[in-house]
Amino acid sequence: MKKFLSLILAALLVLSCASVALADGITIAVPNDPTNEGRALLLLQSNGIIKLDEAAGVTATKDDVIENPLGIEFYEVEAAMVPNVLADVDYAIINNNFALDAGLNPVENSLLIESADSPYANVLCVKAGNEESAEAKALAAALYSQKVADYITATYAGAAVSVVENPTDGFDATVDYAALDGKTISVAASPTPHAQILAVAAEILAEKNIKLEVIEFSDYVQPNMVVESGEVFANYFAHIPYQDNFNAENGTSIVVVAPIHVEPMGLYGGKQVDLTALTVK
Repeated sequence: MKKFLSLILAALLVLSCASVALADGITIAVPNDPTNEGRALLLLQSNGIIKLDEAAGVTATKDDVIENPLGIEFYEVEAAMVPNVLADVDYAIINNNFALDAGLNPVENSLLIESADSPYANVLCVKAGNEESAEAKALAAALYSQKVADYITATYAGAAVSVVENPTDGFDATVDYAALDGKTISVAASPTPHAQILAVAAEILAEKNIKLEVIEFSDYVQPNMVVESGEVFANYFAHIPYQDNFNAENGTSIVVVAPIHVEPMGLYGGKQVDLTALTVK
């Protein structure tokens, strides 16, 4: 069944690319999920390329573009697939983690990028009711460590930026670590950079004989669903506006435990190598 679904997705991707290739105007691929599409469009607005209806907010879609002097055609693509259509469009706005997975350096390769003070902090989340548990506090403390902050800075060089203002030694004095001895904490995460960052947190938890089990997902839905069902304890893959919107649309009760880092979203050139085509005259 999974193979069959993969074939269907591949076929749809080919058809999408073919339709993009026939377009005459400037084409930009954007993520199609709520908040990330809005975030992408807000990046263009902040650079004077389009104007959005103010009422749309962070959940804006291409239908909320009220000024489009260049006649840009927007192609809404599942976030993980946006890098795959880059060669077929003039530009693509790609979530940082998927850009990194595709071998793109957001700092060096993007033509436009959000500022490091982006409000879209990536967060550690659990199901409501677990946020004050010892497991949640211990995991948050490990991610708030100086070791993790230093790893983010050294590894991603601006592609991911720690938002922890006062990093710690990685331990929470209010947690009874002896009671957690030998336990396993499971976390759903995107492969890059979340799972990599969690590997550093795992080293800290291991000092207290706590095992961190990281389960990787390549989409933006399942990490929330497995936490909601109780199959997995926590997740670390998305930003706050996405989680808020997901709860509102799906009736889930995913709550934020700790903001860890931001990943500035970037616009990358496909058929275009610079921003000349996006210059509003």
